[in-house]
Amino acid sequence: MKTETNEKLRYNEIPKQVSRKDFNKYINPHLRKPKKGPNPKLSLYKIFNYILFFHTGIQWNQLKTRRNEIHWTNVYKWHNRWSNVVPPTNGRTEDGSYQKLFEASIIHLKDTDQLDTSIIHGDGSNTVVKKGGQELVIQDINIKKVKRNLQ
Repeated sequence: MKTETNEKLRYNEIPKQVSRKDFNKYINPHLRKPKKGPNPKLSLYKIFNYILFFHTGIQWNQLKTRRNEIHWTNVYKWHNRWSNVVPPTNGRTEDGSYQKLFEASIIHLKDTDQLDTSIIHGDGSNTVVKKGGQELVIQDINIKKVKRNLQ
């Protein structure tokens, strides 16, 4: 981690662009390329950067490319292809490259002693609730109401 005074650590910020060097070293080996059909007219590096820019919060149809070099629907198709893990049936081409990329990045962080699990936070979406938990909450609310009425 860098601790320079000019640079702030940004844990919650998604990058909007990745350098060609980093793309070729860390990302490109994990992205699946098409086996059939023509090669894309635009490099996967540029397509990936357009996908990163999409994550700034815009809608797909608002994605503007330089000199209209690629239509937003094609960027979406690449994103969809890389994001889903679906066996290729009925002409579907999803392959889960993002999952492979995520797993490789975690392994890289672990191997270089940069993985800090002390800052991992869980949220309620994956917390197991005991059976009857809702009934206990309702019972507690009813007891408080009765106590208030008695006073």
